[in-house]
Amino acid sequence: MAEHNEFGKVGEQLAVAHLIKNGFQIKYRNYRFLKAEVDIIAQKGATLAIVEVKSRSTHFIDDLNDLIPPKKRKLLVLAADHYVVEQQLDVDVRFDIITIFKKNGSFKIDHIEDAFYHF
Repeated sequence: MAEHNEFGKVGEQLAVAHLIKNGFQIKYRNYRFLKAEVDIIAQKGATLAIVEVKSRSTHFIDDLNDLIPPKKRKLLVLAADHYVVEQQLDVDVRFDIITIFKKNGSFKIDHIEDAFYHF
Protein backbone atom coordinates (compact mmCIF):
# COMPACT_ATOMS: atom_id res chain seq x y z
CA MET A 1 0.00 0.00 0.00
CA ALA A 2 2.82 2.44 0.82
CA GLU A 3 4.30 1.93 -2.64
CA HIS A 4 0.90 2.70 -4.21
CA ASN A 5 0.60 5.92 -2.15
CA GLU A 6 4.11 6.96 -3.19
CA PHE A 7 3.25 6.37 -6.85
CA GLY A 8 0.10 8.46 -6.32
CA LYS A 9 2.18 11.33 -4.90
CA VAL A 10 4.64 11.09 -7.79
CA GLY A 11 1.69 11.07 -10.19
CA GLU A 12 0.28 14.24 -8.63
CA GLN A 13 3.68 15.96 -8.87
CA LEU A 14 3.93 15.01 -12.54
CA ALA A 15 0.38 16.29 -13.13
CA VAL A 16 1.21 19.62 -11.44
CA ALA A 17 4.35 19.98 -13.59
CA HIS A 18 2.31 19.16 -16.72
CA LEU A 19 -0.32 21.78 -15.85
CA ILE A 20 2.27 24.48 -15.10
CA LYS A 21 4.10 23.68 -18.35
CA ASN A 22 0.79 24.17 -20.17
CA GLY A 23 0.12 27.61 -18.71
CA PHE A 24 -1.97 26.76 -15.67
CA GLN A 25 -1.58 28.35 -12.29
CA ILE A 26 -1.99 25.88 -9.43
CA LYS A 27 -4.55 27.30 -7.02
CA TYR A 28 -4.92 24.43 -4.57
CA ARG A 29 -3.83 20.85 -4.03
CA ASN A 30 -5.89 18.27 -2.15
CA TYR A 31 -8.82 20.65 -1.58
CA ARG A 32 -11.31 19.11 0.82
CA PHE A 33 -14.99 19.86 1.21
CA LEU A 34 -17.32 17.52 3.09
CA LYS A 35 -16.39 14.04 1.84
CA ALA A 36 -14.84 15.29 -1.39
CA GLU A 37 -11.19 15.78 -2.15
CA VAL A 38 -10.06 17.52 -5.33
CA ASP A 39 -6.53 16.53 -6.29
CA ILE A 40 -5.67 19.79 -8.08
CA ILE A 41 -7.48 23.04 -8.72
CA ALA A 42 -5.75 24.93 -11.52
CA GLN A 43 -6.60 28.07 -13.46
CA LYS A 44 -5.75 29.23 -16.94
CA GLY A 45 -7.33 32.51 -17.94
CA ALA A 46 -11.03 32.41 -17.09
CA THR A 47 -11.11 28.61 -16.87
CA LEU A 48 -10.87 26.77 -13.58
CA ALA A 49 -9.91 23.12 -14.01
CA ILE A 50 -10.93 20.67 -11.31
CA VAL A 51 -8.39 17.92 -11.90
CA GLU A 52 -8.56 14.33 -10.77
CA VAL A 53 -5.23 12.51 -11.03
CA LYS A 54 -5.17 8.77 -11.65
CA SER A 55 -1.87 6.93 -11.51
CA ARG A 56 -1.87 3.59 -13.29
CA SER A 57 0.58 0.84 -14.07
CA THR A 58 -1.37 -0.14 -17.19
CA HIS A 59 -2.47 2.03 -20.09
CA PHE A 60 -5.82 0.28 -20.43
CA ILE A 61 -8.86 2.36 -19.52
CA ASP A 62 -12.18 0.66 -20.03
CA ASP A 63 -14.40 3.62 -19.50
CA LEU A 64 -14.14 7.06 -17.91
CA ASN A 65 -17.03 6.00 -15.66
CA ASP A 66 -14.66 3.49 -14.09
CA LEU A 67 -12.17 6.26 -13.29
CA ILE A 68 -14.68 8.58 -11.63
CA PRO A 69 -17.93 6.92 -10.57
CA PRO A 70 -21.14 9.02 -10.43
CA LYS A 71 -21.04 9.40 -6.63
CA LYS A 72 -17.51 10.81 -6.77
CA ARG A 73 -18.53 13.14 -9.61
CA LYS A 74 -21.28 14.59 -7.43
CA LEU A 75 -18.79 15.19 -4.63
CA LEU A 76 -16.32 16.84 -7.03
CA VAL A 77 -19.07 19.13 -8.33
CA LEU A 78 -20.03 20.10 -4.76
CA ALA A 79 -16.40 20.79 -3.85
CA ALA A 80 -15.82 22.81 -7.03
CA ASP A 81 -18.95 24.86 -6.41
CA HIS A 82 -17.92 25.51 -2.81
CA TYR A 83 -14.43 26.60 -3.87
CA VAL A 84 -15.74 28.99 -6.55
CA VAL A 85 -18.27 30.57 -4.16
CA GLU A 86 -15.78 30.74 -1.27
CA GLN A 87 -13.17 32.44 -3.48
CA GLN A 88 -15.80 34.61 -5.20
CA LEU A 89 -14.51 33.62 -8.63
CA ASP A 90 -16.06 34.45 -11.98
CA VAL A 91 -14.78 31.52 -14.01
CA ASP A 92 -15.88 28.70 -16.27
CA VAL A 93 -15.40 25.39 -14.48
CA ARG A 94 -14.43 22.19 -16.20
CA PHE A 95 -13.54 18.75 -14.89
CA ASP A 96 -10.35 17.16 -16.18
CA ILE A 97 -8.66 13.83 -15.60
CA ILE A 98 -4.92 13.43 -15.82
CA THR A 99 -3.76 9.85 -16.03
CA ILE A 100 -0.18 8.94 -15.29
CA PHE A 101 0.93 5.61 -16.73
CA LYS A 102 4.10 4.03 -15.47
CA LYS A 103 5.84 1.55 -17.70
CA ASN A 104 9.42 0.33 -17.50
CA GLY A 105 10.40 3.20 -15.22
CA SER A 106 9.08 5.96 -17.46
CA PHE A 107 5.82 7.89 -17.32
CA LYS A 108 3.23 8.81 -19.91
CA ILE A 109 0.80 11.62 -19.15
CA ASP A 110 -2.68 11.88 -20.71
CA HIS A 111 -4.71 15.00 -20.00
CA ILE A 112 -8.40 14.55 -20.69
CA GLU A 113 -10.10 17.95 -20.69
CA ASP A 114 -13.84 18.21 -19.98
CA ALA A 115 -13.83 14.57 -18.92
CA PHE A 116 -17.39 14.92 -17.67
CA TYR A 117 -20.08 17.55 -17.52
CA HIS A 118 -21.84 18.76 -14.42
CA PHE A 119 -25.51 19.26 -15.07
